[in-house]
Amino acid sequence: MGAWDQNRGNGVADEESVGNGTGIEKENLDAGALFVLQSKGSWLHCGYHLTTSIVAPALLSLPFAFASLGWEAGIICLVLAAIITFYSYNLISLVLEHNAQLGRRQLRFRDMADDILGPGWGRYCVGPIQFAVCFGAVVGNTLLGGQSMKAIYLIAKPEGTMKLYEFVIIFGIFMLIMAQMPSFHSLRHINLVSLVLCLAYSICATAGSIYAGHSDRAPTRDYSISGSTTHRVFGVFNAFAVIATSYGNGIIPEIQATIALPVKGKMFKGLCLCYTIVVATFFSVAISGYWAFGNEAAGTLISNFTVDGVNLIPKWLLTITNVFVLLQLSAVALIYLQPTNEVLEGLFGDVTKDQFSARNVIPRLLFRSISVAVATTIAAMLPFFGDINAVIGAFGFLPLDFLMPSIFYNITFKPSKRSIIFWLNTTLIVVFTIVTVLANVAAIRQITLDAKDYKLFANV
Repeated sequence: MGAWDQNRGNGVADEESVGNGTGIEKENLDAGALFVLQSKGSWLHCGYHLTTSIVAPALLSLPFAFASLGWEAGIICLVLAAIITFYSYNLISLVLEHNAQLGRRQLRFRDMADDILGPGWGRYCVGPIQFAVCFGAVVGNTLLGGQSMKAIYLIAKPEGTMKLYEFVIIFGIFMLIMAQMPSFHSLRHINLVSLVLCLAYSICATAGSIYAGHSDRAPTRDYSISGSTTHRVFGVFNAFAVIATSYGNGIIPEIQATIALPVKGKMFKGLCLCYTIVVATFFSVAISGYWAFGNEAAGTLISNFTVDGVNLIPKWLLTITNVFVLLQLSAVALIYLQPTNEVLEGLFGDVTKDQFSARNVIPRLLFRSISVAVATTIAAMLPFFGDINAVIGAFGFLPLDFLMPSIFYNITFKPSKRSIIFWLNTTLIVVFTIVTVLANVAAIRQITLDAKDYKLFANV
C-alpha cells in the first residue's frame, strides 16, 4: 500500500508519492491540475488569494447599486450578501475537506460538480459557467485597467488625444507578460501586495467622496429612485447582480486546492482574513460614495470625481487613487486567468515532461498569450464596465457562489429535514434560483437599453 492509502483517512499524503502536494497520485492528474494548482500554500496565502479575488475594483460600483436600491435596501443587501457569501464559501470548504478526508480531494469546481451532481455536470454546466465568468472578469478588469490609465493620462495631460482602446491594449500587453506566472501558488506575494492596494484605494475613494460631498462644487444630492415602476424593479435586480459581482469569487475550490495538506480549518482562517478586509472596504466605499453622489452615482465611483472636465477632489488624490486601482487590477485579472490557464495547460501540457521543459513552456507561452489577446480585444471593443459587471454577476457569480454551495452541502452531508441547516440551505436554493433568473433578465435588458449608446472601440 502506498503512502496515500496509509493516510487517506485524514487526508494526509506523502508529497513524494502525490502530484505537487495535492494528495492525488501524479498519474491521476492532468497537466492543468499538476502544474497550475500546486498545493503548497498556507492559510495566509489562501487569505491573500481570497482577498484579491473578492476585494477588487468592482467594489467601486457599489454606490451605483445603492442608486437603484436606496439607503435602507442598499445597506441590508450589502450586509446579507456578506453573511450569505461567507456562509456559502464555508459550505464549499466543508464539502471539499470532507471529500479530501475520504481520499477524494477535489481541485476544481467542475470536479465537485461531477462527483456530487453526477457525470456531465462539470463539463456541460458548471465548468462552462465558471470559465465564462472568470474570463469575463479578465475582460472587465482589462477594460478598467485601460480606463485607469486613461484617467491618469488626462490628469497629467488634459488635452491629450490618446483613445481608450490604446490604453486597453497597453494594459493587455502588460498582462500578457504577467500571465506567464507558472502556477496559482506563484501569485501569493503579488496577492499580498494586492491586499494592501485594495485597502489603499478604498481609503482614497472614501476620502474623495467625503471631500467631494463637502466641497463648494458638490453635486446636488438626491436619494430618490427615479424612473417608472418597471425601470425601478429591473434596476433592483440589476443592483443585485452588481453586488453579487462585488462579493463574487467563483474559484473557491481552485483556491482551496493551493493549500498544502492537511487542509482542515485553513480555508476558514483565510476567509476570516478576507472578510475583515471586505467589511473595512465595501461598506466605507458604498456608504460614502452614495452619500456624496446619490442617484447620480456612476458605474464606477472614480468617474464621479470628475464632472465636465472639472475635478471635484485634489488632483494628487485622484491620481494616486487611479494608480492604486491600476496596480491591483493586474493582480485581479491574473487570479481570474488561472481557470483559463488550468484548462489550457490540461489540453496542451504533457504530464510526463517537466513543467519547465520546452515541451510545456512553448505551448504555455503561446496559448496564454492568445487568451490574453482575446480578452484585450473584447475589452477594447466593448468599453462599458457597468453593464459587463452586471452580466458577470447575474450569469456566473450568483449561481456559483449563492446557489451551488447549498446544493453541494445538502447532497454531500444529507442533513436531516428537521434540521435548521437543511431548511436554511433549501431556502437559499429557492430564493437564489429566482434571483439568478431575474437578475439575468435585468442585466440583458439593461444592455439592450444601452445598446443605442454602444459603439465599437468607443472612447468613453
